[in-house]
This record gives sequence, C-alpha cells and structure tokens, in this order.
Amino acid sequence: MRQSTFADLGVGLIGTGFMGRAHALAFHNARTTFDLEVNLKLRAVADADAARAEHCARAWGFDRSHADWQQLISDPGVNLVAITTPNHLHFPMAMAALEAGKAVYCEKPLAVSLEQARDMHRAALKAGVVTRVGYNYQQNPIIGLARDMIESGELGQIVSFQGEFSEDFMGDPKSPWSWRCEQAHAGGALADLGSHLLAMARYLLGDIEAVCADAHTVHGQRPVCVGSQEQRQIAIDDQTYALLRFANGARGTFGSSWLKHGYKNHLSFEIGGTLGTLSFDQQRLNELRVYRSGAPGRDGFQRILAGPAQPGYAAFCPAPGHQLGYNELKTLEVRSLIQALCGANSEGPDFAEALEVERLATAIRVAAKEMRWVKVSDI
Repeated sequence: MRQSTFADLGVGLIGTGFMGRAHALAFHNARTTFDLEVNLKLRAVADADAARAEHCARAWGFDRSHADWQQLISDPGVNLVAITTPNHLHFPMAMAALEAGKAVYCEKPLAVSLEQARDMHRAALKAGVVTRVGYNYQQNPIIGLARDMIESGELGQIVSFQGEFSEDFMGDPKSPWSWRCEQAHAGGALADLGSHLLAMARYLLGDIEAVCADAHTVHGQRPVCVGSQEQRQIAIDDQTYALLRFANGARGTFGSSWLKHGYKNHLSFEIGGTLGTLSFDQQRLNELRVYRSGAPGRDGFQRILAGPAQPGYAAFCPAPGHQLGYNELKTLEVRSLIQALCGANSEGPDFAEALEVERLATAIRVAAKEMRWVKVSDI
C-alpha cells in the first residue's frame, strides 16, 4: 500500500450521526493522546443536511462543511475519507474515494453484498492506498492479551469457541422500521451485530472453513415510524445462530440477536483449550476471565484487569483498573490507521479482511436458507 507523503494529513468525514461523532472524537483524541507521525488536520464534514453539516463541522473543529459527499471527496485538502453513513452508501462513497486515490476508513459492514465487497477490495488494490474498516473492538488492549495467550499456547490446543453478540434495541415489536430493517441496506442482526463477532472470531482463531446456520425473523412487521398504526413488512433476521468449523480444528457456535432484553452490548466469547479457558464480555470490556487447568483444590476463574501492561492502555491512564471505554477503542483504531498510512504498522482490518468477513456472513446466509453445511471457500 502507498504510504502517506503528506506533512499534513487532511481528514474528510462523511456522516454526522452517532458513528460520525465517534470518529470525530477519535481523530481529536488521537492528536492529543499520541505523538502521531503526521499532522492530523480536520478538513471537512459532509452531510446531506447542509445546516447539520455546517453545525457539526463547527462543533467538531473541522475547517468546512459540504452538503454533497462527492464535493468532500473532490476537496483537495482531504487525503483520508472516513465513511460513517448507512451501509448501502459505503460502496459508492468508497469507490469514489479510491478512484480519487484517497485512503478510506469505512465503518462496518463493508458493503451490502459480497459482490460489492469484492469490487471494493479490487479497487483498493488498484488504488494502492491504505484502507481500514471499523471493527474497533479488536483494538481493546485486553483483547490483545487474549490473542497473545492463544498464540503463545497458554491455553493449549484450542478446541472450542462460543460467541454471542446480543442487544435489545429492537426487542420491542413497536420499535419502528429503520434502514437497518432492509436487506438491501445490509440490515438484520447478522450484518449489524454479527459481523463484529465474525471479525473477532477470525482475529482470535483464524479462518473458519464451514458453517451451518439458522436465521429467524421474529417480528414480521413494524410501525413505519414511532407511534404509527401503519405497519411495514420485515424480512431480515432478528436473530441468527450458526455452528462453526475452524481451520485449526476447533469447533464453535455463533449467535447474534437484537431482541435479547437486558443486553446492551453483549459481544462475548468463551474460548476453550486443552490447558484452560478464557472468556470476555464487551459489557465489561476491561476484564478477561481465565481458567487454567492442573491446580486441584484451586479451581476457579481468575479475573484479569486491563492495565498499562497491555499495549495502548497506558496512553490513556497509568493505573490498572481505571478502565477504557468505547471512544478510547476508536482512538486506538485511528492511531493504528495513521501508523498504517505512515508505513509503521500493517496490522488491522483492511478491505481484504473485511471481504473475508463478508464472505463468511454470506456463507451463513446460504447455510440458513438451504439448511445445510456450507464450505466458506465455495462462496
């Protein structure tokens, strides 16, 4: 990938919702938390609502605003395009940015179809620019520790993975329709939540070779808007479950649901090996639970707290147990992106990795539809 040759790196941000604000905070925080290799300049914000774009640019410290995202991509002061829009807009925006030779930082899922993801990956290779996709939970220092433990053999041979990502924001059948309820917008629990879990499983344990799955639409209709009596038909999955076969021989389970009352950000997993087990829950993102076999009379899980011994944590706090949060993970993601742009770090979910996550999600959909095991390599 082509490295940044800019003394100043101009950031253009498309989208002003929750994720747009998270990106803006991350760029701000990265400048104050780390000694970056380039001068990070917040150049422009784009939103279809011109007044909102102007307001957010001013409030978030960007130089200017655009009411047309194509104007932002054409802006000569923008070298890096951050895309935080609804999923169906990722493809045209990223393709235009790549055509313009600009680096792209895109939220997940990468695209609304495997075909789009393939085209985006090809375009990125042709452009020779750095790309990153917002699977930010991998940036958690405690997840880095979990990966180190797995790769060092501390848990022995890995034999099992049980993963779940559940939330409850669609648990009420009166919750209205939104773009997340459209298959054409990569809606559904598998795309919206499950893609994070699939990316995490690959990050920790590597390739998944085959899947068998079941997808379920629980609420077949929803109000067209808050309080409306008019109903809109829903065909996307409210919950999806799968069996997984990993290339390393491990077997696993996967579950994603946005109906599970009481859960707010329950990205969780348990990984079992011949020498021990570790578990994690994003709702307690500064903790890792580990059990090591071979200690009769001392059975039980150890709770490991995140602290400055894990890379990345100390940049925010010198003391263990004081805890990082979601926005710190996005800041670490931006730091990794800037390092990649400067040739100092190649690790991170780029368009190539995001394509593999999309391939895996597609295999799960095929398996659920055809009620059979599906080899991911056949997709």
